[in-house]
Amino acid sequence: MIDSKRIYQMLGMAARARMIVTGEDLVVREIRAGKAHLVIVAEDASKNTMKKLTDKSTFYDVEKHVFGSREDLGHAIGKESRVVLALTDAGFAGKLSGLLNEYNRGWTNDENTCTRIREKSESVE
Repeated sequence: MIDSKRIYQMLGMAARARMIVTGEDLVVREIRAGKAHLVIVAEDASKNTMKKLTDKSTFYDVEKHVFGSREDLGHAIGKESRVVLALTDAGFAGKLSGLLNEYNRGWTNDENTCTRIREKSESVE
């Protein structure tokens, strides 16, 4: 299992390279323009924001992940709290997608939020 620290470090590098767009309206604009390669939504995003970005990402065939809190995402890119991030570079998006998929192994998307699956053996003990 991969540590979330590596994901936050990669987000910081992408932010320093100016390959990240933040904010719901700007991210939706980038998705529509076909410039967004990966969308990351905070786990504590509102249901309305989650639905809007899920629908846009699905319609425009953009990969979307739910990861981290709004404070952690903002801190990783050197800004205040951020609920939504879009990566506009295919290289950073590919690397982060791999890291997020590795991190989310053993997790399930339930109503667009990641929740840990408990092993039956853990709950029995």
